[in-house]
Amino acid sequence: MLSRFLHTTKDLMTTRALPDTDSPRTAPQRRHPVALKAVGPVLAAMGVVFGDIGTSPIYAASTTFGVGGGSSAGPSREFVLGSTATLIWSLFLVVTVLYVRFLMRADNRGEGGLLALFGLLRRSSLKARTIGVFTVVAMFGAAMFLGDSVITPAISVLSAVEGLEVVQPDFAKFVVPIALVILIGVFAIQKLGSSFIGKLYGPVMALWFVALAVAGVFSLALDPSVLQALSPTWVVAFFVDQPKVAFVALGAVVLAVTGAEALYSDLGHFGRKAITRAWLFVVFPALVLNYLGQASLALRHPQDASTSFFGLVPSWALLPMVILATLATIIASQAVISGTYSVIHQAWRLGVFPPLKVVHTSEDSEGQIYVPAINVLLAVAVLAVVIGFRSSASLASAYGIAVTTTISITTIIYLAWSWVTKKKVTVTMVVAFGILLVVLGFLTANLPKVSSGGWLPLTIGGLVFVVMATWWVGLRRIASGRRRNEVSLDELPAMLAKAKGTLFRVPGDAVFITRNPTIVPIALRTMVSTNHSLQKRAILLSYKTIDVPSTVGSPHRITVTSYPDGIVQVVAKIGFREHPRMTALLTEASKVDDGCLDDFAASRATFFISTPVPRYNRGSKMFRWAQILFLALDRLAPDPLDVIELPRDRTIVIGREIPL
Repeated sequence: MLSRFLHTTKDLMTTRALPDTDSPRTAPQRRHPVALKAVGPVLAAMGVVFGDIGTSPIYAASTTFGVGGGSSAGPSREFVLGSTATLIWSLFLVVTVLYVRFLMRADNRGEGGLLALFGLLRRSSLKARTIGVFTVVAMFGAAMFLGDSVITPAISVLSAVEGLEVVQPDFAKFVVPIALVILIGVFAIQKLGSSFIGKLYGPVMALWFVALAVAGVFSLALDPSVLQALSPTWVVAFFVDQPKVAFVALGAVVLAVTGAEALYSDLGHFGRKAITRAWLFVVFPALVLNYLGQASLALRHPQDASTSFFGLVPSWALLPMVILATLATIIASQAVISGTYSVIHQAWRLGVFPPLKVVHTSEDSEGQIYVPAINVLLAVAVLAVVIGFRSSASLASAYGIAVTTTISITTIIYLAWSWVTKKKVTVTMVVAFGILLVVLGFLTANLPKVSSGGWLPLTIGGLVFVVMATWWVGLRRIASGRRRNEVSLDELPAMLAKAKGTLFRVPGDAVFITRNPTIVPIALRTMVSTNHSLQKRAILLSYKTIDVPSTVGSPHRITVTSYPDGIVQVVAKIGFREHPRMTALLTEASKVDDGCLDDFAASRATFFISTPVPRYNRGSKMFRWAQILFLALDRLAPDPLDVIELPRDRTIVIGREIPL
């Protein structure tokens, strides 16, 4: 059942980035409503976009200080200032410059993320072979993101619940059970959709960032000398004076930038202005103040550097802070889980991931989806990670490799897209390339951690990549086999004329679903040549999934063309975030102002779909194990009638075997 999944790199539409529409074009008469309208999107962005990176202070600084705290005395003053400066400047370069300044301006009709960026590149003038190479690179980056999605909920919730150990050391034995209960609850409510708790996200995270800033300021005031860490000279001195230790510390510093990719991937939900304002005016200052506060604590009490985050909080506020941190990490987990659904859905639309059942949890937002199979797999994987690693400190070794790989690949694709569009080297490209070298430094520093936990996201990402690559190659083989048996649409008039003496035209409408608008559907050929009967009006409906998030409202979304002998062709273009609803597309087509479908009623039509049936091929260039995997994935695919929402009592499915 593959006809709905076949994608061709030719199914592209030239688009341009739409202007940012976060703010109204006309200013209201009173200033107060303007402020409220500006605060709303910023608050919402804080609640979803910054959950992951916003909870990094719980474990990032303490893990980094642990690298330099080999003795009971704790890290040295030089190490604390140097590592803190490296952490803060990494945040500035990777998040503020790379993501906020560069990547968020490379939007695909308002949408962001690695796959959306790849969609921009795929529409460029690059050769098909080069596009194929970047397809593999993009798949690997998306796979690493999914590998990271298993680590993030586990380390976030564990690190927050571990605050109970600071409140009462005897609570240590309850950390893992409590974390498991929280995570089970998070995954259990996914089917309800995130919209019902979405209103709580913003205020909770706003309170969280205020708490981060306040805790940091109070600690900072006790030793203002830590402000020296704002100078990049400490970064240089750190790597010159302690090169080996500094290199190892990079593997921990990267924990501070985990979640940066969420700024880009959630671009379509909140817009560039809201995310930028939230980062520059709230999140970034709060993070910097908190990291400086933790550094101040490490300078004053080096022996307590391993618990530097909760060490900022007075004893009377420890329990409320643990509760707030737990809520923040739940939100961070929710954001990562929702992002995983979106990546899987986009990958499916781009033809690089097997189809799965998708449930839309919101009537208003197409992007709010729930993928039951992924939810179960992700829940099992996350719970297994918590049980296996049992602490955030152990998971820190597993965290970082997948993140830096995803950021590196995103930057590489951005540079390739910039080169193709600009045709020259720009200052932006030079700076982005410099930051890429920094990120590659993070990646290199994390490689030694492969044996101590880094193997986990690499293994998960590798398995996902194998699935994606196998599906992509298999679809290409199926498409190649279909092309050998296809008949051009230009030959349809001659086919009908040849069969005119024996072809019986019956009353009614027949709708033939196909993905390729230039060929005669197999079902139509079968009806004419074998059954010798055809409805008086035959509608050839084809839909293309193109490299834009949505085409709703586009004047070129649906094209209707009328041919002789009662043949009508409807070509629809849908975005990779949209759900292909055939009856809805036909209803739209009937409103197109040319009159040929004015009397069409989907409730009275008969639908035909042609589906290729893949078959194992001993002589194929495709590996035997890959063919077996592809056939297994195909059997798990949801019924095409459910995917494109066709009425079962009026739909006829015609299949044809195609060897892999």
